Amino acid sequence: MSTGTTNSHEAYEKALDILYELINFEAGRQDRYMASKLDTERPGMLMEFLGSPQNQYRTIHIAGTKGKGSVAATCAAVLREAGLRVALYTSPHVREFRERIRILTPADPDGMISEADFAEHAERVLKAMETVENVTWFEAITAIGFLHFARQGVDVAVIEVGLGGRLDATNVITPLVSVITSLSLDHTEFLGSTLAEIATEKGGIIKAGIPVVSANQKFEALSRLQEIAAERGAPLTVIGKDWRYGGSNQELIVQQSTDPEFIPEATVFKLALSGIHQLENSAVALAALAAVRDHFPGLTIDAVTRGLAGVSWIGRLQMLHSRPGTPSVLVDCAHNVDSAIKLRQALEVDYSFQRLWLILGTSQGKDVSGVLGELLPLAAGAIATMSIHPRATPTDQLALAAEKSGFSLVEIPTVAEAFAKAWSMAGPGDLICVTGSIFVVGDLLNEWDRLKSEIPALTSSKVN
Repeated sequence: MSTGTTNSHEAYEKALDILYELINFEAGRQDRYMASKLDTERPGMLMEFLGSPQNQYRTIHIAGTKGKGSVAATCAAVLREAGLRVALYTSPHVREFRERIRILTPADPDGMISEADFAEHAERVLKAMETVENVTWFEAITAIGFLHFARQGVDVAVIEVGLGGRLDATNVITPLVSVITSLSLDHTEFLGSTLAEIATEKGGIIKAGIPVVSANQKFEALSRLQEIAAERGAPLTVIGKDWRYGGSNQELIVQQSTDPEFIPEATVFKLALSGIHQLENSAVALAALAAVRDHFPGLTIDAVTRGLAGVSWIGRLQMLHSRPGTPSVLVDCAHNVDSAIKLRQALEVDYSFQRLWLILGTSQGKDVSGVLGELLPLAAGAIATMSIHPRATPTDQLALAAEKSGFSLVEIPTVAEAFAKAWSMAGPGDLICVTGSIFVVGDLLNEWDRLKSEIPALTSSKVN
């Protein structure tokens, strides 16, 4: 490692350490999304102090409970195939913090921010925080991302909301289109205990006169989104009503679109992302892209075809290992009941296996019983584990929740050890599924190269 690289890495680590000192406000207390604690004007003040970088490029804004990351990645992949420099801002990260801030180009499908750039932008943001008081961790990270996108001269930025929408730091942007993916009950302590309350928070990203695309929602949620859109004069497109689709796992058929010149009816697209729920996510992305295509002449059906077939979104129904004569290994971030239902449906319909072995770990505050109730009935055996994240649920709590439902879990404290145990129990044709929080999946992915070196049968993989 050169001296310059060493200095950049040290500066990056130092910047992260300083920023993480703010994390208690974000993750450790039950007030990270309360109007009494978050100032809707502060993110704008911070951005203005930094020169309003978010106004230097066009944006697509995406909120929702489930699917917002997949929709964001899909939109970014298609726009990249259209020849554009595309910023992608998502959270949380799976393996590496810098995954959150990326610039995809025709020559680079990954585009993580460099350590040097992160440190440089963090220095500016930390300096600004001497003037703009009480900036939160997520507001600071968002500012770093927006500064980077402006510095790099991106053509368009696809911005995923961190939590909620109305009070979120990303809500300083005025996008070309606002997108609301599938809504369900999650983070209820912050966003509300009903779908209408959650829709109010998510619908807070809807701007006056700006088109809105929504996934097909339950009546209570859709009614509230319709009210917000009408109040703000924002044209609303609803998947399942204005755009209709069909198909099967990894093949989308557009049955009806609002823009048949762009996406003709009966068009069939191959999807890189697995799971029947990705049909709706892909349809949402198509509707969002249709809303912005007048701004990007290269955004054609050919670009859409390539983007849908090539998008990558790690940790979501990702097959890590598939080789005859050995167990297969699948990872999926099923962190709440809704995502556990989608994983169960995928396991029942889209994957063939002799026996299923589950490795499960969740974060505190989740409906553990609900997640376990969806997945444990499918399994021949299951292991409770926990990530290294400070909010990881202890294994004894998972085991107790399983016991109350009539199931038993083996407790193994680390993800790597849990995987080694599952591998020793599984046989040819079996499937090992590592799931729960994104942090559990991230821990396994970060250990994967080491595990492959220790388990010879893993060294030859179909997907790794």
